[in-house]
Amino acid sequence: MSSRLKVFILTSSTCLVVLLLIGAVTGRSASTETPYKQLAVYSEVLHRIKSEYVEEPDMKSVTLGAINGLLEAIDPFASYLNPDQYKQYLKHQESRKAGVGLIISKKFGYVGVVDSIPGSPAARQGLSTGDMIESINNIATRDMPLAYAELLLQGEPNTTVELSVLRVRNPEPMKITLTRALLRLPSASAKLVEPGIGLLQIPVLDAGKVKESVSAIEQLQKQGAKKLILDLRNNGWGKPEDGIALANLFIEKGLLAYVAGQKVERKDYVAEPGRAIFRSLPLVVLVNRGTAAGAEVAAAALLESKRAELIGERTYGDAAIRRPVTLDDGSAVILSVAKFYSPSGKAIQDTGVTPNYLVADSEGLTDTNEEAPQPSEPREEASEDAILKRAIEILKGKQSAWFWFARPAAQAA
Repeated sequence: MSSRLKVFILTSSTCLVVLLLIGAVTGRSASTETPYKQLAVYSEVLHRIKSEYVEEPDMKSVTLGAINGLLEAIDPFASYLNPDQYKQYLKHQESRKAGVGLIISKKFGYVGVVDSIPGSPAARQGLSTGDMIESINNIATRDMPLAYAELLLQGEPNTTVELSVLRVRNPEPMKITLTRALLRLPSASAKLVEPGIGLLQIPVLDAGKVKESVSAIEQLQKQGAKKLILDLRNNGWGKPEDGIALANLFIEKGLLAYVAGQKVERKDYVAEPGRAIFRSLPLVVLVNRGTAAGAEVAAAALLESKRAELIGERTYGDAAIRRPVTLDDGSAVILSVAKFYSPSGKAIQDTGVTPNYLVADSEGLTDTNEEAPQPSEPREEASEDAILKRAIEILKGKQSAWFWFARPAAQAA
C-alpha cells in the first residue's frame, strides 16, 4: 500500500469518525438511515476504486464527478463551482453580457436544453427541448457545473461560441456556431383562430408580458372572442411569481401555489379577486415539454383549480428559488433552497405538470425516458399542430358546459 493511499484512508477514516461522533452527540444517529451511514458507503466505494480499478484513477476527477452526480440526482439545475469559477460567477452577476438564448439544465451528466428563447441565436439554429450539448468551445460538458456552462455561453456581443450538439434522432454530434447577441424578449401575440375563439401566445413570461396579456385579451374580446386558448408551449423563461400573476387573471379565489424549503418558511400565494379580470372567460391552456418555470406554475394553478382544461405534453419541471451556498475554501454550491408547489402539494420541479388531455406536439413525441402519470385521455399521434386542433375541438364542444364551468361562484349559486 503506497504512503499516499495510507494517508488518504487515514484522513477519510478520521473525518468519518468525527462526523459520527458529532452525529451521536446531536442525536442525529438515532435513525438507521442517517447521512453518516451513507458516508461510510461512499468511503468504501472510494477506497475500492482507488485500490482495485484497472489503473490508478485521478482522485480529483473522481471526487468532482461524485459531487456533480450527487447534485444532479437531487436538482438538475444545481452547480458546484470551485473558487475560481465562483469568482467568475460573481463577476458575471455584476455585468450584463450577451448570450445565445439557451435555457439549460443538467441531464445524464451533460448539459441539456430546456428551451431556447424565440428569436434568439439558439432558436434560429433550431436548438430546442431535449437537445444535449456535448461541448462548448471544445470543452466537454460532462460533469461541467451548470452555472459555469452558462458563463461559457455568454460574452461580448457579436462574438461566437461553438457547440457540439447531440440529438436523439441523430447519433452523430452536430457542430453549431452561434453569435452572441443582446437578447430581446419577444412580445405576446393574439389572433382569432375561429369565430368566437381567440388564441393568446406567450413565448416568454415576465411582469411585462402579464400586462401585455391583459391588453391582448381585451383586444380579442373586442374582435368577438368569447373563449380563449392560452398557448404556453415552449415558454421556459419567467419567474414563478409571474406565472402566479398570470393565473390570477383567470382565478378569483383560492390557493394558486406555495413555496417552501428546509430553511425557507412556507409562503402561500392566494388569488386576489380584484386581479381576476377574466374570471368568467372559458379557457383552454396549451403546454409541452418546453413549458417551464413561471408558465408551469400558471398551468398547474389553472388545472388544479378546474379553471381550465390543459392540453399537450407534460411540462419540463423547473420552479424553484436558487441561491449560492458558499463553502470554507471559497467554492460554492448553487442549488434550490425552496420549491414551488401546486395547490394540491405537488413539487412542480419534481413532477412537472401533466395535462388532462395528452397530445403529442408536432415537433416530436415526449422523451420516452421520462415517466408521466397516465392521463384520462389516450395519447394522440402528432400532426400539424394537433394540440391547437384539439383545443379548438374541445372549446367548440363545450357550449352550455363551459357556461356553468366558468361562471363565478356567486352567479352559479
